[in-house]
Amino acid sequence: MTAHHSGQQIAICLFVAVTVFALYSLTSLLSSGPDEIEEGSFRSTWIHRLVLNLVGYSTILIPGYLVFRYVKLTDYSDRLGGGFLGKIIHACLVGKGELPDVNEVNSDNSSRTLRQDALLLSFCFIGLQGSYLTWGILQEKIMTQKYQNSLGQEGSFKDSQFLVFAGKLLAFILSGTYLILKRQPRHTSMPLYKYAYCSFSNIMSSWCQYEALKYISFPSQVLAKACKIIPVMMMGKLVSKHKYEYYEYVTAALISIGMTFFMLSSAPSEDNTVTTLSGIVLLISYLTFDSFTSNWQGYLFSQYKVSPVQMMWGVNLFSLLFTSVSLFQQGAFSVCIGFMNKFPKFGLDVLLLAISSGAGQLFIFSTISFYGPVVFVIIMTIRQGLAILLSCLIYQHTVTLIGIIGIIMVFTAIFLRIYCSQPSDGRNVRKKEL
Repeated sequence: MTAHHSGQQIAICLFVAVTVFALYSLTSLLSSGPDEIEEGSFRSTWIHRLVLNLVGYSTILIPGYLVFRYVKLTDYSDRLGGGFLGKIIHACLVGKGELPDVNEVNSDNSSRTLRQDALLLSFCFIGLQGSYLTWGILQEKIMTQKYQNSLGQEGSFKDSQFLVFAGKLLAFILSGTYLILKRQPRHTSMPLYKYAYCSFSNIMSSWCQYEALKYISFPSQVLAKACKIIPVMMMGKLVSKHKYEYYEYVTAALISIGMTFFMLSSAPSEDNTVTTLSGIVLLISYLTFDSFTSNWQGYLFSQYKVSPVQMMWGVNLFSLLFTSVSLFQQGAFSVCIGFMNKFPKFGLDVLLLAISSGAGQLFIFSTISFYGPVVFVIIMTIRQGLAILLSCLIYQHTVTLIGIIGIIMVFTAIFLRIYCSQPSDGRNVRKKEL
């Protein structure tokens, strides 16, 4: 390694260290104040928590961008050495190798009998329903219910980002284990930094989803997810210049009307979470970030031919970096672990939440791989209906007649969309068979 090359590495380390120190100091300044946060103060709002999180994420994003610009401007990537820092920069910012053969990703295409196919479909159906219904129930319990220990002490958990971190950690472990045990193409064709875009939007959508439960009911949130079709269409039109069919606009309008009926029919009581402006803003933010995530992941799939599990691993890798750095800067790890020690049931709920979230992601990839997106959407639509029913039964949410009509409109529009999205010749074949 030449002296010039060493000087460049020292320069990179130096401005990364300066940037990290400056942002860490900013986080400390924003977090300063009494330990007890007064209800109604700015520090108690979700906006303050969001600002703290964004400063934490900037500790990764800003130095990463500066290194990226430095590498591009100085052609440093052409002279990377074999050291540890050089390998990291090369993997994150450059990438190497040819695009993998798509056939290598799914090399096992052996035919299945009808009985085997039925058993596999049943396994995917039960796995998706079980994991995501469990995840939904635990999500609402952690964010809306009070915990009580053996001493009679009560407490409510407030840090949505820690729940995001726990889910991403287990998903990263599961996807990494899968990649090690099952043969996959080498993950070298794409610079890893491209995962950072959808990783950021993914953790933001997850955070908004958890945080919104403090302001709106879980059934409202579940039903609002059906409206994800609308921002996805808008994002697809803006980002990818997609054109949509007439029925897609009609079903999107029906979903919007049905969701409006349900939201207006919410009858909050003393025990129910009141729908507020904050909840609506967080819900819209969740849908926007989530729609960008799916569109960017679709771009990576088509452009770089990564496998679904590689996508899961890459996104969760950056999600872990973002959330862990942010939690560390805020001193939240010690607070959350302290809450876990004080209320052991909370620790068990977080573990089950992470397991159900990680397992659910694997079932998603398996179902889409074996049966395609249409079957997957039908299964998840059924899951949304069951999630609303279970939440209303367990946590006693009130739904009026107008709300029920809204639910029916939403799910009718979804199934109509699924039906219309099938090729017309496929529908004619099925009619002839009947």
